[in-house]
Amino acid sequence: MASHMKKSEAEQDRQPPEYVFDLSGGRLCLDFVNTLSGSRARPRERLRSYDDLVSWGRQSGAITAPIAERLASEARERTRDAARALDGAVRLREVMFRILAASADLRAADEADVAALNMALSDALRHQRLVKAPGGFAWGWVDDVDALGRVPWAAIRSAADLLTSADLRRVRRCAGANCDWLFMDMSRNRTRRWCDMKGCGNRAKARRYYERHRARRGDAHVHG
Repeated sequence: MASHMKKSEAEQDRQPPEYVFDLSGGRLCLDFVNTLSGSRARPRERLRSYDDLVSWGRQSGAITAPIAERLASEARERTRDAARALDGAVRLREVMFRILAASADLRAADEADVAALNMALSDALRHQRLVKAPGGFAWGWVDDVDALGRVPWAAIRSAADLLTSADLRRVRRCAGANCDWLFMDMSRNRTRRWCDMKGCGNRAKARRYYERHRARRGDAHVHG
């Protein structure tokens, strides 16, 4: 018994720390889209397991901590269903990215992507309910732990709300090299270019600085 406990503790110690997701997109749907780091050409996937998907849901507020715990437990019993739910969530994320990126780029969204999002929206809304809240009512979700595909529901609703609002004009794609993150530009002049000034913004500034100084050294060499 003691050796079994020691083994379990050792296995837990070897588990990698939970990834902390960046939630700076400004809308839940954008935070979901941004669970792929880098660019679509050079991606760094952050949803590599169903546990990662549940972790994003809990960190973003898409699901509560108790629901996250129950989903993770359910997924351990239904590994194939969890794998299908993860695959579906990732494919949906890419549909949402293409639609929202098209808006940021002032292009028309692909009809097949819109149809896929509509299908996901129709399914998600079947699980939405009015619930009592302080001072009135709010939108909530059915408490169905068997629905392993529930994590993206709130992000789907968020995407529908954004796509039908005037704020859609504020969606931007990061101008950083190898970054496809989307964000809400809430600046007064609507001139924000970077998903994060400390990351992509600083790298762009450093690259411009290097290129300017390299050009000056080249000029000095030619005229010398």
